[in-house]
Amino acid sequence: MRLIPTIAAFCTAASMSVASPEFWSFEWPNTDFENTSIDNWVEIMSGGPPKDGIPAIDDPSFVAVADKPNLEPREPVITLEIEGEVPRAYPIRYLTWHEIVNDEVGGIPVAVTFCPLCNSGITFDRRVAQGTLSFGVSGKLRNSDMIMYDRETESWWQQAIGEAIVGDLTGTELVSLPSWMESWEAFSTRNPDGLVMTQPAFNRNYGANPYVRYDSSNRPFLYSGEMPPHDIPALARVVRVGDQAWPLTRLAEEGELTEAGVMFSWTQGQASALDTASIGAGKEVGNVRVRDAAGNDLPHDVMFAFAFHAFWPEGEWMIGN
Repeated sequence: MRLIPTIAAFCTAASMSVASPEFWSFEWPNTDFENTSIDNWVEIMSGGPPKDGIPAIDDPSFVAVADKPNLEPREPVITLEIEGEVPRAYPIRYLTWHEIVNDEVGGIPVAVTFCPLCNSGITFDRRVAQGTLSFGVSGKLRNSDMIMYDRETESWWQQAIGEAIVGDLTGTELVSLPSWMESWEAFSTRNPDGLVMTQPAFNRNYGANPYVRYDSSNRPFLYSGEMPPHDIPALARVVRVGDQAWPLTRLAEEGELTEAGVMFSWTQGQASALDTASIGAGKEVGNVRVRDAAGNDLPHDVMFAFAFHAFWPEGEWMIGN
């Protein structure tokens, strides 16, 4: 794996960090480390950048699809279509560098999230029983997955599972909303009157992939857990619905598949964001839609196999015959 030098330097330093509640409490004096679901603090590692070193985006701006933003046809976006609202696209070229977008759509406060090291793109409702939260990037990783934090209580949240793991809100779960990764071309063709997030006002190399050839690696970065079963490569993509995972290669072969009450459809046209130096030029991974028997979009995640195994060790692998 080749990284932009700045990130590589951060991560080299990160691998030498010692994880413990006492160690992190100096950096996070407002976080209650005695309230946690973490059994083994060695699982928590610094990813390199400090708290907010990867800046989340708040109140993003949008332009109309008709304004023809400068996006490559095959580059991925996270699509959010809430009934009665104009569909929105959040380009991965921005989320790669910011990882969280705090937005509001149709009165629903949402967090659109993307963890490059797990290829995990999930949209959450930011409302919990204690109120509406806003999220930032902690700079910490667990099983190579981003740990978010809420600015209200500074509790830590595991992005892949949408659950607070450290702090006052430990055990609280966020509601996942149906959203999905697809190509800009697929989104804009289906939604000619849609909206797309505009480039943030930060000095970043948007459109570039700082994790060149990462999804061709044999092992995940900063991960020491078990490898997936069934000889599935660690960085193979799987489509997770609940605690079940379907290999993306299987869905690509089938094209359409209905199993366990879930309907999948796969079409070509989306580039991997974690392959070539240019996000829009990556290898083919295809577009996946996930629906229930009534045709309603289901919350799901297209993540790397190692991450599914790490967070759902008893999960079911839907590998077919």
